Amino acid sequence: MASEASQTSHALHTSQVLVAANRGPLSYAHGPDGALTARRGGGGLVSGLSAALDGQPDAVWICAALSEGDREAVRRGVAEPGVRMLDIDPSVYDAAYNGIANSVLWLTHHHLYDIPRTPVFDAGFRRRWEGYTAYNRAFAEALAEEAAEGACVLVQDYHLALVPGQLRALRPDLRIAHFTHTPWASRDFLDMLPDDIRSELLWGMLGADVVGFHTRAWADAFLLGAHLDDERGTAEPRMPAGADGERYVATVPRGAGAGPGAAGPRRTEVAVYPLGVDGDELRRLAHRPEVDDRLAALRAEVGDLRTIVRVDRTELSKNIVRGLLAYRELLTVRPEWRGRVVHLASAYPSRQDLEAYRAYTAAVRELAQEINEEFGTEGWQPVLLSVQDDFARSLAAYRMADVALVNPVRDGMNLVAKEIPVVSEAGCALVLSTGAGAYGELREDALTVNPYDVTATAEALHEALSMPAGERLERTKRLATAATSLPPSRWFEAQLTALRAIPPTPA
Repeated sequence: MASEASQTSHALHTSQVLVAANRGPLSYAHGPDGALTARRGGGGLVSGLSAALDGQPDAVWICAALSEGDREAVRRGVAEPGVRMLDIDPSVYDAAYNGIANSVLWLTHHHLYDIPRTPVFDAGFRRRWEGYTAYNRAFAEALAEEAAEGACVLVQDYHLALVPGQLRALRPDLRIAHFTHTPWASRDFLDMLPDDIRSELLWGMLGADVVGFHTRAWADAFLLGAHLDDERGTAEPRMPAGADGERYVATVPRGAGAGPGAAGPRRTEVAVYPLGVDGDELRRLAHRPEVDDRLAALRAEVGDLRTIVRVDRTELSKNIVRGLLAYRELLTVRPEWRGRVVHLASAYPSRQDLEAYRAYTAAVRELAQEINEEFGTEGWQPVLLSVQDDFARSLAAYRMADVALVNPVRDGMNLVAKEIPVVSEAGCALVLSTGAGAYGELREDALTVNPYDVTATAEALHEALSMPAGERLERTKRLATAATSLPPSRWFEAQLTALRAIPPTPA
């Protein structure tokens, strides 16, 4: 469970705005001199949330201690204003994070099971679920300790799906939101979960006043799953008068006895907030000296060849292997592109403590090597693959992209599809799968493909490479406008404003 030690500059029951997430806005490590130092986390979401919370002097971010440096900081009581880290027992954390969040919930929501063999819900799964429940409870208890009466609590992602219901039981006065950054499973996949586990998951989520998703498709999927076909609730979608186009709202009535801690009838709203990118900040990052250096090196390596760029984690849902197969088919059926194009692929290793992810990363490496061996010549390497976390190289590739390939099988949003058009210097054609959450916003100016159709993806790559420069530039401008319509700080503020409008329940 969580250690009693914490990192916060707040007294208990004083915070008016609280964020809960598995990962925090900073991490601790030992420097060359042995001193413990804090480093700010990267990524658009962390940056956006941090910026929004900077304007909330009484806010606190509750997260897990992920590294040994983090855990030492907790034990030593090192205080960082506005952050509380929970030192959760490593076995509990592993069961929750690897055993359930990434091996069950992620695969369920992304429809990634190898059905003849998985999932298997046995006694071992039940033990891991106990760990997931305990992990969520540690967050709920910390939030209950920190929150002032009527405070707004914004819980992030599938790692903490049980927190709203647990926190509601502890502090019914709080205004609680939960945002899921992944897709939500279709009813068929959700029904694979054991009945009691599915019910616990759904009613944990429905402890929130507002449940948020990136797209209406994921919100609708949640509503279908939330209708449990019994007396405890129904879902009736409605569009509020004067909706601003950023929020689709539905209500889910909840009756007495609907899950742990339910004290009577409540209503949970389901809303859509499509996260965008901060264009100014992204362009600033993309023009730092270290990115300029990477860009110069890539241009020296690529020369005047056309570029197809992709940047992904080696995550099973990102569909990197089919993307490489499509590129190989392009070179096979369109031989005119041999020696004229290069595929700049950045594949950040992801979740390498899980065997399935190690195997997938290895498959990406092997296929890239096969393509280079099949088509490469003395003066031309078809695939330039980087299997390391190198954000500067990725930004450099963004800047020189002629084509962006984003073909996930299923993705909550996919910010890469939004980032590349914002940074691209000469304009890029976006090849985008229908499985990306960003598809709904960007499809009009993208070349869209079925993520499983390798032949169609190869043809889309040919069309993208053949697109006139003027058309490519105009499409890129429109894509960039759509991509920056709801940057992280505004995305957070919109949710906080909506949550504050909900009357609190007296403690």
